[in-house]
Amino acid sequence: MRDAYHEELDSISDGLVEMARLVGSAMGRATTALLDADLELAESVIAADDKVNALHHELENRAIDLLARQQPVATDLRIVVTSLRMSADLERCGDLARHVAKVARLRFPETAVPADLHPIVLEMGQLAQRLVAKAGLVIATKNVDAALELERDDDAIDALHRELFSHLLDDRWQHGIETAVDVTLVGRYYERFADHAVSVAKRVVFLVTGEHVNDFLASSEASAEE
Repeated sequence: MRDAYHEELDSISDGLVEMARLVGSAMGRATTALLDADLELAESVIAADDKVNALHHELENRAIDLLARQQPVATDLRIVVTSLRMSADLERCGDLARHVAKVARLRFPETAVPADLHPIVLEMGQLAQRLVAKAGLVIATKNVDAALELERDDDAIDALHRELFSHLLDDRWQHGIETAVDVTLVGRYYERFADHAVSVAKRVVFLVTGEHVNDFLASSEASAEE
C-alpha cells in the first residue's frame, strides 16, 4: 500500500514536470507566432492550452484525493500542498503563453511588435522558456541550489522588461498608441510568466527544507557565520 501511495506522489511530480514542458513549448511557439505573424501557429498555441488546463485539473483531483484517503503528514503533506500551488502557477504560465498568441492573432496579418523591438521580445521569450524548463528540472530533482538560481535568472527578464519600457517612453516612438499597448501587454506577459516560474522554484525550496526561501537563506547565512 505504501509503495502505491508513493507512486501516486511521484506521479503528481511527473505531471508537474509535464506541465512545465507544455507551457515552455507554448511560450516558445507563441513568441514565434508573435514575431512572424504566424496565424496558424498562434491558433495552435491557443487550442493547446486546453491540454494544460486538463492536466492542471487532473493533478488537483489527484492531490485532493490523496489528502482525503491518506491524510499525509510532514514532508508528504508538503509535497501535496505545494504541488497544488505549483500546478496553479504552471497553469497560469499556460494562460500567459495563450495571451501572447492571442495578440499575434489579433494583429494578423501584421506583426504586433515593431521590427526594431524584435530582438528584445525574442530574447524575453527565450529566457522565459529557459526559466520554466529549469523550474521543471528543479521539480524533478528537488535541487535547492538550482531553485535558488532561478530568482537570479529572472533578473535578466526584468532588465529586458525595463528596456522595452524605455523604448515606449522615448520621445522618438513612432509606432502609435495601439502598438504601444500591444508591446506593453506582451512585455507584461513575459515578465509574469517568469515570475510564476520563479514561484514554482520557491515552492520546491519549501517542499525540501520546510522553510520559505527568505527564512531558509537567513538560517543558511546564520549557520555559515557560526
